[in-house]
Amino acid sequence: MKLFKPTLVAVALLAVAGCSEGAKKEKALVLETTIQKQAYGLGASIGSYMQRNLDEHDKLGLALDKEIIVRGFIDSINDKSVIEKEEIQALLTNLEQTMKAKQQQMAVEEAKASLDTGIKFLEENAKKEGVQVTDSGIQYTVITEGEGEKPAATDTVKVHYKGTFLNGDTFDSSYDRGEPAVFPLNRVIRGWTEGVQLMSVGSKYKFTIPSDLAYGPNGNPPRIPGNSVLQFEIELLEIQKAEAAPQVGE
Repeated sequence: MKLFKPTLVAVALLAVAGCSEGAKKEKALVLETTIQKQAYGLGASIGSYMQRNLDEHDKLGLALDKEIIVRGFIDSINDKSVIEKEEIQALLTNLEQTMKAKQQQMAVEEAKASLDTGIKFLEENAKKEGVQVTDSGIQYTVITEGEGEKPAATDTVKVHYKGTFLNGDTFDSSYDRGEPAVFPLNRVIRGWTEGVQLMSVGSKYKFTIPSDLAYGPNGNPPRIPGNSVLQFEIELLEIQKAEAAPQVGE
């Protein structure tokens, strides 16, 4: 059970235990009892959350001074805040709005960069030996050709797969989870729906899927930026046929 739900305001006021410990070395830390360790663990958890928050601000060019955060915390718990509560709320609301605007701007820039990179990659990759290109623009190579039947779009399939960005970083993998994935073929991205239908059971293909057949200009936040060309190694293990609709009168 979660003890609290951190908000920007709460985090700014509370998640500074580690900072104040470094600034004030009044006494040695004692962690002998369970309650002492629980208290430290709570502070460490809040501190870790705050550091991730600060890292995100830094990345957006909104660096926040930790010493000032500590001062605000100490003044607040001593009821000596130099800024009224209403103004604090307005300031933090403005900070959050600024952060969201910068995040949106960064997403637009990343999407444009992904589009340019993807177009160039697809052009070069299509020239490689063994790469086949469908009418829709999917590129694929056959790693292993199976001899089983091929699925229809209405079938459910069992597959092992690994999804990577063009730089080789893995963003999803059933191999890493240690368990094949099972899903209706018409409930996934268009590149999968079309591509897996080319495969026979027992096959393993490598697909390069243009962004418009994957997650498009919006991407799939927070993991996949807009306009991302994605690569998948897919192993078709099994087809689970859709059940035929019952006939009237049977």
